[in-house]
Amino acid sequence: MASFVIEGGHKLHGEITPQGAKNEVLQILCATLLTSEEVTVHNIPDILDVNNLIQLLREMGVKVSKTGLSTYTFQADSVDLNYLESDEFLKRCSSLRGSVMLVGPLVARFGKALISKPGGDKIGRRRLDTHFLGIQKLGADFEYDALRGVYQIKATQLKGTYMLLDEASVTGTANIVMASVLAKGKTTIYNAACEPYLQQLCKMLNAMGARISGIASNLLTIEGVDSLGGCTHTVLPDMIEVGSFIGMAAMTQSEITIKNVSYENLGIIPDSFRRLGIQMEQRGDDLFIPEQEHYQIESFMDGSIMTIADAPWPGLTPDLLSVMLVVATQAKGSVLIHQKMFESRLFFVDKLIDMGAQIILCDPHRAVVIGHDHNFHLRGGNMTSPDIRAGIALLIAAMSAEGSSRIHNIEQIDRGYQNIEHRLNALGARITRI
Repeated sequence: MASFVIEGGHKLHGEITPQGAKNEVLQILCATLLTSEEVTVHNIPDILDVNNLIQLLREMGVKVSKTGLSTYTFQADSVDLNYLESDEFLKRCSSLRGSVMLVGPLVARFGKALISKPGGDKIGRRRLDTHFLGIQKLGADFEYDALRGVYQIKATQLKGTYMLLDEASVTGTANIVMASVLAKGKTTIYNAACEPYLQQLCKMLNAMGARISGIASNLLTIEGVDSLGGCTHTVLPDMIEVGSFIGMAAMTQSEITIKNVSYENLGIIPDSFRRLGIQMEQRGDDLFIPEQEHYQIESFMDGSIMTIADAPWPGLTPDLLSVMLVVATQAKGSVLIHQKMFESRLFFVDKLIDMGAQIILCDPHRAVVIGHDHNFHLRGGNMTSPDIRAGIALLIAAMSAEGSSRIHNIEQIDRGYQNIEHRLNALGARITRI
């Protein structure tokens, strides 16, 4: 298991460009299975979760070629359907969370799919009911093979229908959209997720010949088509990485410029950091974060304590709450961080408390942070990363801390952040991989 050794207390300076959005890429890659024609995708990040899915596609018989630094072409004209029933395939799927989104395209195009219970982060239960119920409503039959621990999905012809999703799940909506583009007739999905990632998927499918309307709203209408063709697609910059860099600049009292952020797709993220007192300036499509000695948490108009909570888009993404919690430890004032969507993401605060942060963990969903206002720094510590986002939050804490820190299990960080130590060291950080 690899580790990072971080020497804290170094200011950052310079420019950094965010990678392609992990959450979008995982959907886009699955969508390449919907056509036998060639699909070109630009701005694919070189990270573990994405590379694992690309390798899985290769093993399924998809022709994958890397044509540029972050550009790949995919052609699924000879998918090995026997491999999709093998134990090896199912084992690979169980260790990769994004693999659940293979179900929609496989059922839509080949009429069957097998899936084992997916893996991924240890951040509480992430239900698959939305995925399965939606694809069931389109006419697929589900069977659970208890002996192999495998779901078997079959459908001769998917038929369009009306559905109201029980939750606005991003991956659930993506899966259902991919299944319904080749279904017969009209599908209406209400309470659909409308994250930029999903908007991008719908735009890509439309470029392939699908007929999806209502993009960016929670009511999607899909007119089924007989087949889809190839296209070229460019992945958005990763908004979670943008948010992580904003937090990093504030914590280390640094001046940095984040390049090509696709500002219109950041939604509420910049304003959420401004509520913590962090200044930033939009310069074209770049984000300039000035050096700040102090940043003060706003209070609500009635004087009550600021609450920052996650919510489905256009609310604040849950992936950034871990970063905001760390940033709040050095702000002036107090804030309640309310993690509504996952129940185990706040457990990493114990490690921050060991570093000297003042945090009250109220329950699995809520933590009160009392800011230090940079009056005294966090202490370096020895910690283990439980999930991707906690990993980056602990890295930010270690970069601002006094002394040296160690973070173990950094494979969790590698799953979501490309070449992170080299990119940060280029700005002045001192991070060593051992």
